[in-house]
Amino acid sequence: MADHLPQLDRQDPSVLRMAAPLMVSFVMRAAFTMVDTVFAATIGDPAVAAIGLTIPFEFVLIAIWVGLSTGLTSNLSRAVSKGENRRIEQYMKSALRLVQIISPGFALIGVAIWFVAPHMGLEQEVTRQFRIYGTTMLCGASLTSFWSILPDSMVKAHQDTRTTMWAGILSNVLNLVMNALFLFVFGWGIFGIALSTVLGRLGGLAYATARANAHENRRKAGQVEIDCTPDPRPFRTLFTLAIPSALTFALMASETGFVNLLLSRMQHATEAIVAYSIFYRVALFALNPIIAIGVALLPFTARRFGRGDIGGIRKGLMEAGLAVVGYSMLIVGPVMVIIAPWVARSLTESDLSAGFTRVMLYIVPVSCLLGSPFLLCRPVFEGMQRGKPGLITALVRYLLLTVPMAWLGIKLAAATGIYPIYGLVVGLMIASLLSSAMFSIWLLKTLKGLGT
Repeated sequence: MADHLPQLDRQDPSVLRMAAPLMVSFVMRAAFTMVDTVFAATIGDPAVAAIGLTIPFEFVLIAIWVGLSTGLTSNLSRAVSKGENRRIEQYMKSALRLVQIISPGFALIGVAIWFVAPHMGLEQEVTRQFRIYGTTMLCGASLTSFWSILPDSMVKAHQDTRTTMWAGILSNVLNLVMNALFLFVFGWGIFGIALSTVLGRLGGLAYATARANAHENRRKAGQVEIDCTPDPRPFRTLFTLAIPSALTFALMASETGFVNLLLSRMQHATEAIVAYSIFYRVALFALNPIIAIGVALLPFTARRFGRGDIGGIRKGLMEAGLAVVGYSMLIVGPVMVIIAPWVARSLTESDLSAGFTRVMLYIVPVSCLLGSPFLLCRPVFEGMQRGKPGLITALVRYLLLTVPMAWLGIKLAAATGIYPIYGLVVGLMIASLLSSAMFSIWLLKTLKGLGT
């Protein structure tokens, strides 16, 4: 057996080779997430600000979606591979019940935005746009996004990741086409932008559902019934994997919500919200190749950890880290220098918004570099069957560091005559630096301990 392991190592792909197709898919899908902001820019700064104010709610949606999808996909995959038909039906019914509870809750949040927005101290036009966009998006999500968890998890359980990819592409293309139709032909403004996103997701949901049904029909037609005991606690089984994943994304949402609260109380609040919204979406887009490497690190680590190849894990992590540094400094850096002035002029209305945006886009490469350790270390820990370090680091970052660092950055900026938004962003980057350093040291010590 020992003689066979080196041969396996030569056959196993590198982490970057595993990540390459994911990079293409992630970047393609992320590009379409910029559609709403680009179309909103044709309406004006208040419309862009309204989209920025909706980001925290989108993060909460993503947190619940990813958490429940993780739990359902994992358990369905296991049950499908074993032919445990009773458990497949049991997990699907349990997830359906959860979706039926969650969906009306998000519809109520959408309705709440309509009534709470006028009391947030925003400018009148920003309030109007936020009420329309936020309410439409959240109510629409209750009808589309959460219901897609069921077919998406089922196709993944059948190892059909192409359906997930094509469903996402279909949703985004429909969103693009309907954005142009609703905005420029029908003149529906911010409502048309939100509605096109909702309807685009509906198209992806229909496609994924059809594919999931086809997979299930083939399985039922060709699979021998296996007599298995039902899961005595199906909800607990789903929550065991869903809760840690969802909590991390929820903590990320808390940061964006806190930032929007601070921005809304600054001088030149609308311009600051617009600039941060654009900065945030561009930074998130730039992070997608790094996210893809992180996703690839999970199976890469798990395979080597099972063979006791700690040296291979270190080598893959170093390869990923060097790739991230090169990507951030040699690709994202020059690109931001070239496009920042154009993006700032094209997506903003006022000179002040453009100025804020241009300066903040210049620091996107540093933001990518500082945020990458969390994206790389967390899947390595998870590949070694350790989920707590990622959650603990997220708690430290988003609950203990974000608030004091952001507050201190704003105060120091004001004291030195700098616009407070710049101090806010620097404070957030320091919080990211400190938490990333902690996480990296933790992982390196863990790997050193396992290697001895």
